[in-house]
Amino acid sequence: MGKSLAKAVFILLVGCYGVYSQQDAQYTQYMYNTLSFNPAYTGSRGYLSSFLLHRSQWVGLDGAPSTQALGIHSPIGEKKRMGLGLSVVNDEIGPAQETYFNVNFSYTIQTSAEGKLAFGISGGGHLLDIRFDELSAYTRGDPFLANNVDNKFSPQVGAGAYYYTEKTYLGVSVPNLLETDHFDEGPQVSDNSASYLARERLHYHVIGGHVFDLSDNIKLKPAVLGKIVSGAPLQVDLSANFLINERATLGAAYRWNAALSFLAGFQVNDQLMVGFAYDREVTDLGRTEFNDGSFEVFLQFELLRNVDRLITPRFF
Repeated sequence: MGKSLAKAVFILLVGCYGVYSQQDAQYTQYMYNTLSFNPAYTGSRGYLSSFLLHRSQWVGLDGAPSTQALGIHSPIGEKKRMGLGLSVVNDEIGPAQETYFNVNFSYTIQTSAEGKLAFGISGGGHLLDIRFDELSAYTRGDPFLANNVDNKFSPQVGAGAYYYTEKTYLGVSVPNLLETDHFDEGPQVSDNSASYLARERLHYHVIGGHVFDLSDNIKLKPAVLGKIVSGAPLQVDLSANFLINERATLGAAYRWNAALSFLAGFQVNDQLMVGFAYDREVTDLGRTEFNDGSFEVFLQFELLRNVDRLITPRFF
């Protein structure tokens, strides 16, 4: 299946000179990784928080997507109204690898006794690497694809807003406000335009959720994430997680017309949480014998002061 996937990737990447890039890296456990796509989330947990995630998609296919995300953020200042953080995402599929790195800053306004509204901005860069020599069987003799793309840099600027209380949250964001043409040094495809491999488009993210107390020992949090990109179908993720005895988390998720997921997590202690998710495609791809589904694992570590000792784990 390696050659079949390589051919598919090749068609996706270079089937036409004016294609748009795919959506940003996707996560099943997005409710814990908001920092990677909304800078206004920075510092909202009230203490130094770090996050590490690995996702292997479509396990069993050679060259299938693989994603790693790293984030760290904290409130700063005496009143903790500001937040500062760092987000790094590495996304790879077949011969293509993209790395995003951003510094995030947020400012929070107290809107009521319980509610807070944060505004955030981010700035950083994007590195694109494409190894065309791995597709030599399909690109031999094509001058447009004669040379690899080696860590081509493009700047990134993002913005977002995030409203939250102890039990409710709602956020909107655009991780990158800049539209960039990649690989635009190729041959001319018309009299007035240079060829390019892909163009970054604006990605709009909307996230929200609420925590319901079902009993003294069980909480329920439904959540939703919507992603809108020009030229791509609307993507909607729906999830519902149960928090049991303030320690164990169990839930399920549905990616609209794409996948069903199982989620589990465990609060090891006040500082450390681990999580796992498994996705199964509901499309024709999920019914193939060479696709064993998608796996996602994460670690969340938080540095708490003695006075900030957790009474109940934050669900978002």
